[in-house]
Amino acid sequence: MAQEELTQEEGKKKKGGLLKWIIIVVLLAALGVGGWFGYKMFFAAPEEDTAAQQDAAGDPGKPAEQLEGQIVALPTFLVNLADPLGRRYLKLGVEVEVRDADAQAALTKYEAKIKDTLLLLLSSKTYEGLSTMQAKVELKQEIADRLNQIIGNGGILRVYITEMVIQ
Repeated sequence: MAQEELTQEEGKKKKGGLLKWIIIVVLLAALGVGGWFGYKMFFAAPEEDTAAQQDAAGDPGKPAEQLEGQIVALPTFLVNLADPLGRRYLKLGVEVEVRDADAQAALTKYEAKIKDTLLLLLSSKTYEGLSTMQAKVELKQEIADRLNQIIGNGGILRVYITEMVIQ
């Protein structure tokens, strides 16, 4: 009888040890998958659609990131934000990378349209709408889109925010 109890305890220990290892493997797998997902969501650079890059760049052979252009400074913008009490303002310095000399000449030619468009765009923003990093990236894209509408032909490659003060 003592012999049977001894073998039953050994069997329970073996089952308990095996169960412990299965739980450890499952937990490690879950942590690995969770870590990979977290990296992809929060740390990895977003993958861009190559067709969108080609449309923006205008050159099907090169994505926009590979095109090099000239940097042109736009005037500093100072606008009231669209907050309820109107007590906040935005000071924004912007430089744009243009594709070629034609795009640079168009920036000078359409300076009044560019100022008007960007002043209206910036003054429509709120403090909350500009406070996150994602909002700033979206603002850069909106500026590039508006400038490309004015000068045409995808002349603006990138927008760089050189100064940003919100008070």
